[in-house]
Amino acid sequence: MVSRNTLITTGGAALVLAALAACAPADETTASTPSASASTNACAPETLQTKTAGKLTIGTDNPAYEPWFSDNKPSNGKGFESAVAYAVAQRLGYSTENVTWISVTFNNAIAPGPKAYDFDINEFSITDERRQAVDFSSPYYLVKQTVITVKGSKIAGAKSLADLKNAKLGAQVGTTSYQAITDVIKPATDPQVFNNNDDAKAALVNKTVDGIVVDLPTAFYMTGAELDNGIIVGQLASVGTPEQFGLVLDKGSSLTTCVSTAVDQLRQDGTLAVLEKQWLAGTGGAPELS
Repeated sequence: MVSRNTLITTGGAALVLAALAACAPADETTASTPSASASTNACAPETLQTKTAGKLTIGTDNPAYEPWFSDNKPSNGKGFESAVAYAVAQRLGYSTENVTWISVTFNNAIAPGPKAYDFDINEFSITDERRQAVDFSSPYYLVKQTVITVKGSKIAGAKSLADLKNAKLGAQVGTTSYQAITDVIKPATDPQVFNNNDDAKAALVNKTVDGIVVDLPTAFYMTGAELDNGIIVGQLASVGTPEQFGLVLDKGSSLTTCVSTAVDQLRQDGTLAVLEKQWLAGTGGAPELS
């Protein structure tokens, strides 16, 4: 389900921030987090204990996949997660030139121990297990896992989980996409694990696997733009608490409350919905596997 490098550039990011500024309410004091809002001194750049004083360091994986990022350049402000990251930075008072991106692999980003980033954005689903090692912000996106394949595959016509029982499936290591295979689909054959979605996609093309599991927006992008004859088999029903993406921070980070407040404000004033429509439009219509 799941990407990311270089220092900030100004072109695309500036355009995104300009649009967000137009959407922002005059009074930004409302927040669902109990502590002070991101507009107070407690959450101002001169107060926040970031990795570099006066700067905000954001991590993500490399490559950075569509539609979450664009052209593998997180710093250009294009793609849903790049735009969300800059919107959060803006709410915290950081201009584009004071945002720095670093490359961090998916697994390292959620491993225990000190981090090189202030927060990381990389389609991280919020789970209790991961909370033992890192902090999460408030959720910025609700997601479903999706099975994809190519025409001619033996699961191309699958309509139910039972139809996937004998399929060889795969997903990126450490992701909830992989967990969806083991906990929801429960195929007879152990799923194959890949370092990233590019490797998973290559295995699908080479017919090493019958299908792979990714989040729904990624499924639409892969089948529509990256795979010849790509097919969305279907979405997997949520089990228990709906799956949500959150920003990842150091365990016990002093920034967590302020970052969550910023995310809450972006949800409350409609900015997240605007960005989702802009970058993830057309990713809602896929059959559900029962």
